[in-house]
Amino acid sequence: MNEPTPLTAPPPTSAREPITCHVLDLTTGLPASSISVSLTLLRPFGPSAPLTAVTSSDGRINRWNGEAGSNSSLNEIFANLAEHDGGKTVWSLKFNTGAYFGEDQTFFPEVEVRFFVDAKSGHYHVPLLLGPWSYTTYRGS
Repeated sequence: MNEPTPLTAPPPTSAREPITCHVLDLTTGLPASSISVSLTLLRPFGPSAPLTAVTSSDGRINRWNGEAGSNSSLNEIFANLAEHDGGKTVWSLKFNTGAYFGEDQTFFPEVEVRFFVDAKSGHYHVPLLLGPWSYTTYRGS
């Protein structure tokens, strides 16, 4: 008789980005994939060049891309902020909702969520619950 193979934890991944998000489509009750999203530091030192990503098949963004030719990652930006005053910063997430629903099928061509971040307080997750005529957001975990 074969013994069951013990479950092992997956190999560790690199450090999680300090800001992540996901989008749920309220018309289908499913994750919203292929939505372009930008993340910009507004204050202090801003606005920065936006970091960009596209929601995955499960509606999530776990990694951000810098501008072409830029070596800056979100983790590096947070490390630099912590070296300065380390106080509250203001960030903007912009979701290209018009392209997702179709320009004639939504009231919102773009949804922007601005929020405070304390660079020393760990991870910030920002879910967006999205319909063509309304949206809501909150600080997730």
